[in-house]
Amino acid sequence: MSITRRDLIRTTAGLAVGAAGAGLIGMPARAEETMKITPEEGAELRVTRWSPFVDGDEKQWLANTEQFTKDTGIKVTIDKESWEDIRPKAAVAASVGSGPDIMWVWFDDPQQYPDQLLDLTDLADYLGNKYGGWYDGPKAYATNDGKFVGLPIATIGNAMVYRKSWVKEAGFEEFPKTTDEFLKLCQALQKSGHPAGFTHGHGVGDGNNYAHWLLWSHDGAMVDEKGNVTINSPESIEAIKYASELYKTFIPGTESWLDVNNNRAFLAGQVGVTANGVSAYYAAANDPKLAEFAKDVGSANLPVGKSGKDIELHQVTSAVVFKYTKYPNAAKLYLQYMFEKPRMSKWIESSSAYCCQTLKAYADNPIWTANPVFAPYAKASETLRTNGFAGPLGSASAGVMADYVLVDMFAEAVTGQRTPEQAAERAAERAKRYYEA
Repeated sequence: MSITRRDLIRTTAGLAVGAAGAGLIGMPARAEETMKITPEEGAELRVTRWSPFVDGDEKQWLANTEQFTKDTGIKVTIDKESWEDIRPKAAVAASVGSGPDIMWVWFDDPQQYPDQLLDLTDLADYLGNKYGGWYDGPKAYATNDGKFVGLPIATIGNAMVYRKSWVKEAGFEEFPKTTDEFLKLCQALQKSGHPAGFTHGHGVGDGNNYAHWLLWSHDGAMVDEKGNVTINSPESIEAIKYASELYKTFIPGTESWLDVNNNRAFLAGQVGVTANGVSAYYAAANDPKLAEFAKDVGSANLPVGKSGKDIELHQVTSAVVFKYTKYPNAAKLYLQYMFEKPRMSKWIESSSAYCCQTLKAYADNPIWTANPVFAPYAKASETLRTNGFAGPLGSASAGVMADYVLVDMFAEAVTGQRTPEQAAERAAERAKRYYEA
């Protein structure tokens, strides 16, 4: 990529970068499209992100970062943490005031320490105005008190992945669209020696995604619109009983699964169906030894329950900038650069349908029509429901999710540790510690 004198104006005080059309992306721009950010002299950045499940995601992000350093002279070091370690380490950094300048966090993590995060509203507004606006769900996760305290990077879609031949062998010509039919499929798969497997452990993504789908598909909710805890309800009891019936069809051990376990079980041929990002298919499609396996992989949106609507929790990751950073302008410039079309479009495409766009203008990325398996993931940002439903996002919703209240409710009941009624009651007690504090 060539950079002209209009792209970067170097001065002894630093760099004035025009990052709109006439800026970093080398296209004509109107004055209102241009946002200039002058980084601090001698700026260096440290970024912490989660470990990738799709190689193309990491490789392209690193390539974009290297280009950023070439274009601006700002060195960027990128560290990786496991999915489960991101949340506690981000909280520690916010608490002690030391750590990475930028960090990729999960769901409503920014709501736990908004006062420790840099206000990115001006940058978010610039990007939103230029690229068709932010999807409501990702935006809600990244905003607090009307301000952007993060930038939503991606929504990691969640869908059913299954073995097509085994589903047909079980007597189903197509994947079930309702929860009742889905239970029948799982029962048939178990009888044919191909059990189901869904995460009941503390998987940041898969555990939360599955638990929220179970609850919402039966019209349950953790809280009402005012934030009153409503999890101990007939709807929740019904959801727990349904989950218990599904659990009888599972491979043993799912109560201890984390985010990697269902991938491994599916790729090893131990389960016939699970819920996952596109990473399970991606791993098979990129392994010559699993070429035939990959041809047998199908995907579908999660079955619909009582509501009659697609209601799913997809995993949103946002980039936050901690206030303690010595280089706030450089951090904002880096994020601006990465969200501009030449970088963001290529990153979404390289992620092979794993990372769904959070800005609407990127919805026409060619990756979404490149493979039928990718289709259920294409609208993850558009259809997601936030975990704070039906109440507002904030420290309470973030705390309840971080404490795995909903995940534990289902796990305790399906494993027989508590009755459905006892599990719902305990979940309500735990949730009230956050919502009534």
